[in-house]
Amino acid sequence: MRSLAQKVQRFLVSEDGPTAVEYAVMLALIIIVCLTAISSLGSATSDQFQAITDRLNDVGGDKAPAPDPT
Repeated sequence: MRSLAQKVQRFLVSEDGPTAVEYAVMLALIIIVCLTAISSLGSATSDQFQAITDRLNDVGGDKAPAPDPT
């Protein structure tokens, strides 16, 4: 068990440890920004489609026209 603890301590003290932590933090921030942007864009798109649906229902009603029996 001491061997594992010593390896972890050496990893964190060496330059590789802090570099890995920095990359992990940057990746987490990038993921948060992407998720926020996707969520915002999805909500805006949904609102636009709902507005179009409402306008079409105002003009033509809720029902689709009957198919032509040919």
